[in-house]
Amino acid sequence: MRRRILKMMIATLAAMGILLGVPMTALTWQWMSQEARDNLSQSLKRMSEHVIAEEAAGRGVPPEELDLNQFRLLIPAEGRLTLTTSRIDDSGATVYSERQLGDEQAGTTIAESVSLGPRAQLTLEIPDEDVRPQQFLAIGILLVVITGAVTGGAIVAVLTARRMTDPLTDVAARAEAMARGDFSSEWPRYGIDELDRVAEALADANKEIALRLEREGEIVGDVSHQLRSRLTAVHLRLDELTLHTDEAVVAEAEAGLEQVERLSRELDELVAASREDSVGKGAIDAEVVVATLIGDFRPAFRAHNRALEWEAVDAIPLIAGKPGRLREALSVLIDNSLQHGAGTTTVRLSNLPAAEMVRVTVADEGEGIPDDIAISVFRRGFSGGSRSGVGLSLSRALIEADGGRLDLTLRRPAVFSIVVPTLARTSPNDPSLRRDRVPHR
Repeated sequence: MRRRILKMMIATLAAMGILLGVPMTALTWQWMSQEARDNLSQSLKRMSEHVIAEEAAGRGVPPEELDLNQFRLLIPAEGRLTLTTSRIDDSGATVYSERQLGDEQAGTTIAESVSLGPRAQLTLEIPDEDVRPQQFLAIGILLVVITGAVTGGAIVAVLTARRMTDPLTDVAARAEAMARGDFSSEWPRYGIDELDRVAEALADANKEIALRLEREGEIVGDVSHQLRSRLTAVHLRLDELTLHTDEAVVAEAEAGLEQVERLSRELDELVAASREDSVGKGAIDAEVVVATLIGDFRPAFRAHNRALEWEAVDAIPLIAGKPGRLREALSVLIDNSLQHGAGTTTVRLSNLPAAEMVRVTVADEGEGIPDDIAISVFRRGFSGGSRSGVGLSLSRALIEADGGRLDLTLRRPAVFSIVVPTLARTSPNDPSLRRDRVPHR
């Protein structure tokens, strides 16, 4: 779009330059020629005024006896003054005579004349070449002015096109991020009414989609949790029946256990499928994701008189995956640190170039995780009080769906580590990229 706007505006400027430049060039050429004629007319006028003044003072002479040398200072350089007189001879024929003062003229000239009576005329002329430098200079100045005007217009066109297209590019990029599942960024205003209305409508759609996805995630989590709880209870009852002395009862119990396990597997697949994305992986700036989350959680930490910090140990490359998945998993870890940790919570980013991975750790200064529950924090159905609607089990599933790993690397104090592949390791559009469904265990 920027190219189209630039082409249209520059074409308009070029057309205006041509439409104005050509006639103005011709007019300037004629104007300089007319100015030279006016200067000749002024000189002839002064000569005629001198002749008239001499006649009025009684010192007038016949035109054919007029001394042309007295007008030498009024003759331009390389110019020529010609006095043409006429008389009638004895036969009644008109006889013309000329007297000249100045340089001989060759080629075309610019000439002006003035009458000194019925039979005398003064003609002053200069070569055309004498006017050419002034004409070329005037045309050069005119062309410089036109070029400057077109150049200034082109600069204004570039700035205008950038002001119009940069917000559109920003809106398109933000809409693309929303399509990838990133609903955290704000929709800015650009000072353009039409574009601001579009951004406002997309912002409303962004909020509505994010709210619906959050509700759907909560519903899926609650339903799966309730179903698994009931399936676990049924599984325990059927386990007891397998100890029955009646073989028929044992056979039915084992058949029921098989159906319960099958239903549990299908439930895992359905939950994983509900969180699958149809769009391919993209490039994620992990620092932007972390910085956004820190900004969202800091007010809650300040309300508990705690600090939330983050740092990037190395230059962090782009990672491959879904912004929503990484953000959701980090939200769970930070929220768990807020609910169960103490002191300063630090989110640290580091690059693992040898493995082409990026590691994100979440650590606090609390008492950590007791040994008796440390092995269960990622187990299906275990709840740590997260408000995100997604527990550590589903968080691990989301990270593993992008080819990464979520682990508890240190129990006291608690340190959770997320390792995700970089773009150098996994191409976002690699068709061979596997997306294994990970059960929520």
